[in-house]
Amino acid sequence: MRFVTYASPAGGDRVGLVVDDQVLGLEPRVTLLDLLDADDLAAAGERAATAPSETLPLEGLTLRAPLQPRSIRDCTGFLQHLRNCQGAADIPVDERHNQFPAFYFSNVAAVIGPHDDVAISPGSEKFDYELEIAAVIGRAGSNILLHRAESHIAGYLLLCDWSARDLQINEMAMQLGPAKGKDGANTLGPMLVTPDEIEPFRSRNAFDLGMAGYVNDELVSEGRWDSIDWGFPDMITYTSRGTTLRPGDVIGSGTVPSGCLFEHFAMNPDEFRGWLQPGDVVRLVVEQLGEIRHRVIEGEKPQPLSSGF
Repeated sequence: MRFVTYASPAGGDRVGLVVDDQVLGLEPRVTLLDLLDADDLAAAGERAATAPSETLPLEGLTLRAPLQPRSIRDCTGFLQHLRNCQGAADIPVDERHNQFPAFYFSNVAAVIGPHDDVAISPGSEKFDYELEIAAVIGRAGSNILLHRAESHIAGYLLLCDWSARDLQINEMAMQLGPAKGKDGANTLGPMLVTPDEIEPFRSRNAFDLGMAGYVNDELVSEGRWDSIDWGFPDMITYTSRGTTLRPGDVIGSGTVPSGCLFEHFAMNPDEFRGWLQPGDVVRLVVEQLGEIRHRVIEGEKPQPLSSGF
């Protein structure tokens, strides 16, 4: 099944089941997070399919983020991405990345929909996208065993971790994780796709599905999900150590190799196309999961601190 959250013509936002080119709406005032909490996703899909509250064409609907997550942990699943970036960031790839899928916590208040405008982070001149996949937790658990980890996944969606590279590098030189460099926007969408939909594409420790990123219709990023080093079972087992993952928590895959502008700058600065500018349109696509499309707009000016910075 494929679920979206959309602006209903009747008012308010609703969850809907996507069937071909139509959306079969559920009852009002029920969120996807409510359905995950109630372990009601499959039953909700049946209700929508048999007795929808409304039936609408998917094309032309205003889509929201499928859910507002309780937390976002973004992991380093694709190690080649780190290797591609290491020179320009002046941060060698630590050998411990081969021992566990490191992650950082991202900003749930910055989640936007799959077609919303994205403002450049205040003070940034090196704004970037990141082409990623996210797993949404559907069943709570702590200290989750590796062979049971996938049973905790409600579904998958695209994740774009928008990044201000100049701010990020400045912060991480202080041996801190990314803060304002990755605080402005996170895209989730366009839909939550349940695991059974992509099971036929299983390959290695992921799925044989293509990933692509375009800027102004120019193909910039191209990779495959099954090139990942740390699959979602390892990420879930690691992130659940000594804590509880809850329904609606989001686990990010990290960036697929070539899946951001920073990699291209790091590997071939002489032919670098440049950073994102106001008016640019970014389109990210993952086979079976759909696509997101965003227009980049001018950001706010940073308000100075007492230091003048």
